[in-house]
Amino acid sequence: MVQRTLTEKLAILADAAKYDASCASSGGEKRGSRDGSGLGSSGGSGICHAYAPDGRCISLLKILMTNFCIYDCAYCVNRVSSRVERARFSVEEVVKLTIEFYRRNYIEGLFLSSGIIRSPDDTMTEMVRIARTLRQRENFRGYIHLKTIPDAAPELIEEAGLWADRLSINVELPTEQALSQFAPEKSAQRIRAAMGDVRQRREAGREASFRGKRPPRFAPAGQSTQMIVGADAAKDAQILQSASTLYASYKLGRVYYSAFSPIPDASKALPLIKPPLMREHRLYQADWLMRFYGFQAAEIAPPSGMLDLEVDPKLAWALAHRDQFPVEVNRASREMLLRVPGFGTRSVDRMLAARRHRTLRYEDLLPLGCVLKHARPFISLPGWSPRGMLDDAGLRARFAPPPKQLSLF
Repeated sequence: MVQRTLTEKLAILADAAKYDASCASSGGEKRGSRDGSGLGSSGGSGICHAYAPDGRCISLLKILMTNFCIYDCAYCVNRVSSRVERARFSVEEVVKLTIEFYRRNYIEGLFLSSGIIRSPDDTMTEMVRIARTLRQRENFRGYIHLKTIPDAAPELIEEAGLWADRLSINVELPTEQALSQFAPEKSAQRIRAAMGDVRQRREAGREASFRGKRPPRFAPAGQSTQMIVGADAAKDAQILQSASTLYASYKLGRVYYSAFSPIPDASKALPLIKPPLMREHRLYQADWLMRFYGFQAAEIAPPSGMLDLEVDPKLAWALAHRDQFPVEVNRASREMLLRVPGFGTRSVDRMLAARRHRTLRYEDLLPLGCVLKHARPFISLPGWSPRGMLDDAGLRARFAPPPKQLSLF
């Protein structure tokens, strides 16, 4: 086995971790020197940005404990048959990296995943040791997110939830059929059983005993999961229905969607090209509609089963249901106002509060945070009427991006 420095391991295992989207990477780079160093820099190897449960954007050290793996999942670049460079951190190395990055103010927490080495129990044991060492020996109070292994012993999952703020168990693919085809060593039933166990332990952790004593908190930031989009033939309607079931059954904090990216030495059963990133983006928008806007999965996707890539799902729904518009802003229910393109949850709440005291006029909407460019055809109120806009056959074209002009050269 090649002996690697800690820096070399970090470069390999941080790069390998980028495929896991269940740590919501986001945010831009800070100003810094050309090599990304300097006081306050947060753009080095393994640093990503994620959102905490209270909405804060935080920097995390996002790494794999190892990219060695005994499984041969066809869609995974780290599968046992892959010829990628391999590396493995020891427990002490991960602890050292986390503490040193934290002391330098590079990060506020750790996202730790791993390939499966020797067995699920052996791998989960080491990941739990890392979290326990950080909490107990180093007195680390930053954010910890552990990617748990469904086949690991329940007592290991239980201990993981005592040290970590959030746990994630990835369902990997939208359907059981696709999972059995591309990852035969994994079981959709075992994955869901593990997610159900986490939900039960979280709920038990919130209940006080008859003496009023509360048990230790278990994964207080909840659990999340990830689905790979475009590796199999599942349509967006199936993906959204699967996500809806996961939210309802396991009270997940988030479902993340990751567009499949072709990998070296891939199975012939996998597509040769990756799906458009806009598809992933539309799924996130549709997911938002289910979580905050009262939409059901079945009504978001059109009969084709695929989301419109040119307009967002909420606007696509409104265009397909023009008979329900225009909405009278001063009389409509909150549920119907939330279905108006250009109206967000905050702007709708502001409208409802303002409606208690006066009649809203068109000029009041912009200060309330409405996007009038999108809302105009779908609303009526004093100062505005859409007249024949809803009957205009070219209405969709007003919102769709213009076609790109192909160059002759």
